[in-house]
Amino acid sequence: MRSPIPDYLTDVLRAVEPDQSGATADYIPELAQADPDRLAAALCTVDGHVYSAGDATAAFSIQSISKPFAYALALADRGFDAVLEKVSVEPSGNAFNEMSVEPETGRPLNPMINAGAIATHSLTGPLGATPDERVARVIDGLSAFAGRRLEIDESVYHSEIRHAYRNRSLANMLRAYDIIADDPLVAVAGYTRQCSVLVTTEDLAVMAGTLANRGVNPLTGRPVVSAEVVRQTLSVMATCGMYDGAGDWMTRVGVPAKSGVAGGLIGALPGQVGIATFSPRLDRHGNSVRGADLFTRFTADMGMHLMEVPPAGPSAIRSRRIIGPADDEVALFSLQGDLRFAAAERVVREFQENPPEQSRVAISLRRVFSIDAVARRMVLEAVRRLTLDGHDVYLIDPDTVLPDPDPGTGGRVQVLHDLETFDTP
Repeated sequence: MRSPIPDYLTDVLRAVEPDQSGATADYIPELAQADPDRLAAALCTVDGHVYSAGDATAAFSIQSISKPFAYALALADRGFDAVLEKVSVEPSGNAFNEMSVEPETGRPLNPMINAGAIATHSLTGPLGATPDERVARVIDGLSAFAGRRLEIDESVYHSEIRHAYRNRSLANMLRAYDIIADDPLVAVAGYTRQCSVLVTTEDLAVMAGTLANRGVNPLTGRPVVSAEVVRQTLSVMATCGMYDGAGDWMTRVGVPAKSGVAGGLIGALPGQVGIATFSPRLDRHGNSVRGADLFTRFTADMGMHLMEVPPAGPSAIRSRRIIGPADDEVALFSLQGDLRFAAAERVVREFQENPPEQSRVAISLRRVFSIDAVARRMVLEAVRRLTLDGHDVYLIDPDTVLPDPDPGTGGRVQVLHDLETFDTP
């Protein structure tokens, strides 16, 4: 059977194609010469399947779409405190190239505007890295997000650096406030090289898919950054990624996103999919006109708004039954689904409101797909308290969804791979 998804992507591209509004970024000569009729869309699932349509393999410069990925690399390299000391996370409400800084400290308001991105670039790589080493770190990091080796487009770099007057002024200001330690020209050159990396729409979908997949590249299976870094990055994308149009974007589209003045646009829907579009005509915010239209259609057609929460699933407790011989019964609690706080609370409440009378209690995780850190602690605390109440507790965990369970002081648990230990009917 042929998947309907490529056909859908082709249809939505055809629907937005007549829109000729907007213009290429004429303040950068190399970008001004881009073919304004290029159009592409791609999706990358968290298990590594890429769907695309249109000019999805055409190369263009990444530009500001590099910002969230460089921010993630800086967080991974220097730690949260060091990065937050130099770059805030507040929406600016201003255009991407405005001097949006804190009046007293000179700290850029967020890493998605140019001032914040220049400061963020200076925080990539280990402390003491040279400018060349930082550029190399950024290219290596962007390549890891894309799952293939990426290169700088030197013609774009030289075109941009010759006209980077405003970014030079931003860098001079950052240097005056000791936000960056480099010579301002060196800092701008490194940031401009970062923006000049060549990508395709399919590359961007994979990069966004890596964010959607908790920092693990869906194609290579290799971790790029931690889940904690991804959470921070996606949060800043949601509030600041679309510049002074971020509020309208988040309410209307509802996907953490980032645009670039070459016409690229990405979105990452956590746990589901990475999305990328390409169309060089930009609106007054510097965002792709047809790209924004495509994302609006994706949200409407596929229910991708982050706040569009599905109805509550079935109870985390699939069943509760008694097994074993009458003189040695076991209370078996079978759990199911993905366990997070709400699901784990329901399990704990069941033990509280209907405590088992049997001396032996088994908790089956055979139908559980994942347990997050909070649910893990809650389940193990329930095990500990059941032990303190005099029960022998067993975990049926054939797929090791809860590795190395330690119930803590006073708790005991025995892990089994099946129910054969018990004399079941």
